[in-house]
Amino acid sequence: MSKKQKTSALHEQDGVSQPEITNKISISSIKKKRKSQPSTSTLVSDILNGNITALSRAITMVESSNPKHLVQANTIIKQCLSHANKSVRIGITGVPGVGKSTFIEAFGLHLTSLGKKVAVLAVDPSSSLSKGSILGDKTRMEDLVKDENAFIRPSPSGTSLGGVARKTRETIILCEAAGFDTIIIETVGVGQSETAVHSMVDFFLLLKIAGAGDELQGIKRGIIEMADTIAINKADGDNLKAAKLAKVEFNRALHLYPQKANEWQPKVVLCSALNREGIDELWQLILEYLRHTKSNNYFNSNRQEQNKFWLLQTIEERLSADFYNTPKIKNALKHQLKLIEDGKTTPFVAAEYLLNLRN
Repeated sequence: MSKKQKTSALHEQDGVSQPEITNKISISSIKKKRKSQPSTSTLVSDILNGNITALSRAITMVESSNPKHLVQANTIIKQCLSHANKSVRIGITGVPGVGKSTFIEAFGLHLTSLGKKVAVLAVDPSSSLSKGSILGDKTRMEDLVKDENAFIRPSPSGTSLGGVARKTRETIILCEAAGFDTIIIETVGVGQSETAVHSMVDFFLLLKIAGAGDELQGIKRGIIEMADTIAINKADGDNLKAAKLAKVEFNRALHLYPQKANEWQPKVVLCSALNREGIDELWQLILEYLRHTKSNNYFNSNRQEQNKFWLLQTIEERLSADFYNTPKIKNALKHQLKLIEDGKTTPFVAAEYLLNLRN
């Protein structure tokens, strides 16, 4: 080697080579580890013993679009069903910025301090543009995620809200079988997801904040009608006075609505999730609601109605999926869409043609 080559900054030194056998062993072990999946019976047994890893694996199967995973997931759910239905299901909604994550963490920690086992599930519609979802709940609930009696599972909906809602119901069964006695189901924003969540919970809580404009104009009438309680969050500091005024407004509004089927008069409460104030009072209110609905048998009848609703919903989804996945329909649909675009047929005539085509 010349002197110029030795002194050049661009000269490469020979690296240290790794033993070939080590690389082969590590790659082989990784592949073997990936392939080794627990059996259905093992997963069910582990779930019933409260194993969080097994629970997470089963939920992943429920959410999977792989037909093999779907078959295994259905078997697991069926075997877990007799161990389910022993929890309180609470739905929580509110517009972005209302402090849902902070509230759920404070609420969840309060419940675990009482000896409860809490599972937090998110019905989270994904963006139709970016396909992104708000899966940051675990990072925002830093204390709750460390609690051994808590389980947080954010799930994206993809393009189907109905799909994620159905999967959330199946996830509830798995969480109940794993021993979680309080299931909190969080929604994002105010919209279609609220209706889906309301159809799978026992108690529906609407979170609001004061001072963000006209309180009563800021939410839809339908959401108020679904709410069993309205909690005005961030009722602290300079915002306390505005929160108290908002409470009066909401109380007046709630008395204008007809009586709910559960014969419960919705309440309005103040709380500060940041300062952990008003959390226990809200929990006591939920317990009062549960006693009330169980005494008049609404609790059980509501769950039965929810089961009927999801039976019909599942049938509709399956029929729709089967219809659109039929090759003959796929090709004919493209042709009919082109005819509509060219003004040669109407949507109604095209629909009739496609429906008759399958018969």
